[in-house]
Amino acid sequence: MIKALIFDFDGLIVDTETPAYHAFCKIYREYGKELPLEMYARCVGTSFEFFNPYTYLAELLEQAGDAERIRKQVDVCYRELLKDVQPRPGVVSYLQEAKRLGLRVCIASSSYYNWIEPYLDKFGLHGYFEFVNTADLVKKVKPDPELYRLSLQKLEIQPEEAVSFEDSLNGFIAAKQAGVRTVIVPNEMTTTFSFEGYDLKIPDMEAMPLNELIERLEKQNRVGELE
Repeated sequence: MIKALIFDFDGLIVDTETPAYHAFCKIYREYGKELPLEMYARCVGTSFEFFNPYTYLAELLEQAGDAERIRKQVDVCYRELLKDVQPRPGVVSYLQEAKRLGLRVCIASSSYYNWIEPYLDKFGLHGYFEFVNTADLVKKVKPDPELYRLSLQKLEIQPEEAVSFEDSLNGFIAAKQAGVRTVIVPNEMTTTFSFEGYDLKIPDMEAMPLNELIERLEKQNRVGELE
């Protein structure tokens, strides 16, 4: 029986990921370079430990010391693109329905709390989440499963009693490694990513009511047990 929902944040609750990629692409092109999505995907949903687009551009330009200048240029562009960002379609409805159904809800994000908190405040979302587990609380972020294991521990539930909502490959891998069922909700940027082995995939949270989604997952689980 599903008792809890674990939400990613960036790209899932608020699509901050697509504007980030657009900002990087704009600055790369100003320098006459391109940033392939398949390369940038390595850092989506995780940290720049796996791929750092700032230092990569500096290396392409053979100006390794200019990474900080590039960072500032990207940041200006990124903040401009984020000005009108809103929660993704259906997110608030899912959170409201989860509350009505008595489901426990938390966030498991590779971002830091000081990045997430202003958005939760801006959109009045604080009250929906019992825990906000972020990079501040773990040694390793996604694709490592530590954030999911921490979430399960705090919620005091087993992996099979939770459902994860993810938009990125790194988040998906983390949830699967923690044994949590995965619902993929790709955003504009991650819709082309090759997700394999997920439990369910929907274009956005308006596409299927939460109670129907839960019924489908529990039915799949019953069928799997019979097999």
